[in-house]
Amino acid sequence: MIDPAIQNFLNERKESWLKKKIDSKTTIEQEHELTQEANELFALATWLPDAAKRAKQLSLVSHPAKFSHPSAKTSSIIATAAKNADGFIRSGNTTEQMDVFGNAAAMDVYKFLSLTVEDGQTVLKHLEQQTPFIQKQFTLSTLSYAELATSLLAIKATDANKSVTSAIVKQVYFPISENRYHLLSVLTPSSLMFTLKQRINTLRFSEETKLAREAKKSNQSYVGELAEIYSLTLIGFGGTKPQNISVLNSQNYGTAYLLESLPPILTKRNVNPPKINFFSNSLRLKDFQKDFDELHKQLSSDTNNIHVRNKRDWLIKNIIYQVADKLWQIRYLDIGWSTSDNYQNLPKQQKIWLDQAYKESRQQQTDWQDDIKTALARWLSNSYKTTQGDKALSIDDDKYKPHFIRLIEECEVALL
Repeated sequence: MIDPAIQNFLNERKESWLKKKIDSKTTIEQEHELTQEANELFALATWLPDAAKRAKQLSLVSHPAKFSHPSAKTSSIIATAAKNADGFIRSGNTTEQMDVFGNAAAMDVYKFLSLTVEDGQTVLKHLEQQTPFIQKQFTLSTLSYAELATSLLAIKATDANKSVTSAIVKQVYFPISENRYHLLSVLTPSSLMFTLKQRINTLRFSEETKLAREAKKSNQSYVGELAEIYSLTLIGFGGTKPQNISVLNSQNYGTAYLLESLPPILTKRNVNPPKINFFSNSLRLKDFQKDFDELHKQLSSDTNNIHVRNKRDWLIKNIIYQVADKLWQIRYLDIGWSTSDNYQNLPKQQKIWLDQAYKESRQQQTDWQDDIKTALARWLSNSYKTTQGDKALSIDDDKYKPHFIRLIEECEVALL
């Protein structure tokens, strides 16, 4: 007994053939003759041997060359790859179906081989596994099973001894060693491409999406999510004859989606790490001009009491905290920035202080802190003199340095 899926396929082919042959001018007698002819043509014993002969006109592939150029003729490639959780969309990592190209008049053979029979397997799978089921189905008086199977499986034939590419296929030189390259032919994974299209269409046009859009349009609540993919581009293959490219291309009306692929928009970094010295590279004196002007007023005051001294110390701490702000801006940069060759001249102590890659070192070691405190105290003294110019008071560094360091230590929670 013929499997129902196979019988239905033959019946559909017969009905399609008769529909083309019979019209309003056909007599009852002619219709009867055509029906008898159709019964003979689309009986399994007649149709299957003919299909077996035509199978070699088709090639089962995973990466058709005709997507690059309709006239490209290359080896039939069936890529096999193991599934691996490597995060890539590639052969092996998705549920794929094979594609077919060849004579469009023989595409019914591929449709037949793709039929799912009663056990859930395709005809092609049964042929590959040489199952008793398919041997029973294909035991005919017109042709032996062995001949049928060999001819039908020609659809999967590949060039075992050589690989043939085409000059009109996209190619790229891939380096393998010094002055040595492989010339690779870039082929299209049509199954992946059209699987992507189907998933995008589901995302955009499913009933759930329609309900979500209606709720959004009417400003009503909706339990679920509405996702959008913007900047899609539609690309076409084969023009008015998509079947000349491949079966999957024909089934998708010759169109696929291209996702937006643009270089990232780089934003200018407002904070640049110091290359030689934090105090000279990262601190702009003009940002501290008003603070040092105010400090100069306090230092120039004729009055010397607790209030004046507290105001002076408060002004110095205010400057120290601004330095701390700049410090933390640099710490928020990518961890490990100081390992680049651009910063090889930056003192080790400052790298520990500024780069979060050294966070644990900062907490476990303290020998770098004295250098930072001394450098900051020196910067405070020199910056005061530079910003005030000729009117700057003569500051005794030996006297003020311990005072600056004491104030720095009072702010060390922010600094260290």
